[in-house]
Amino acid sequence: MTSARTLAAARLVASFGGCGFARRAPGTVGSLAALPFGLALLRAPVLLAPAVAAASAGGLWATQRAGGGADHGWIVIDEVAGQWLTMLGLVALPGLPAPRGPKRLWFTAGAFALFRLFDITKPGPIGRIDRRHDAWGVMGDDLAAGLAGALVLLVLRGVMEKRG
Repeated sequence: MTSARTLAAARLVASFGGCGFARRAPGTVGSLAALPFGLALLRAPVLLAPAVAAASAGGLWATQRAGGGADHGWIVIDEVAGQWLTMLGLVALPGLPAPRGPKRLWFTAGAFALFRLFDITKPGPIGRIDRRHDAWGVMGDDLAAGLAGALVLLVLRGVMEKRG
């Protein structure tokens, strides 16, 4: 049995501090709320992947406790983890510097748009994961959407880098 304190903590984590209780588009609100934290983590990019892992683990725990494993609209920690995973496509790699200045703003907006596109449309394996209807499905489809977004972002960055 889940105690009242555990349930309250799980709801706080699952809703990303209450963002999931937005009246309209809670998933988009959760993704937007994740952006400033993701940008702060990009200042020390080595911390972004562990943050994705922590949000994912916390999301699994919170979704199971507060949501019973169901994908309630107010659960947005999955969007946070997926958005941060997409933002990993902004880190510097050998031969591909991290975007700076106005490029950083455009690529951050692109990271948001790509994640939301894959999260909403759920193409291929993303949709299959979503149909699990358990905590792993709640978190997994957004992580798959985040991975797809990061890969597309890296390709776009590579193309833009070659064009100058």
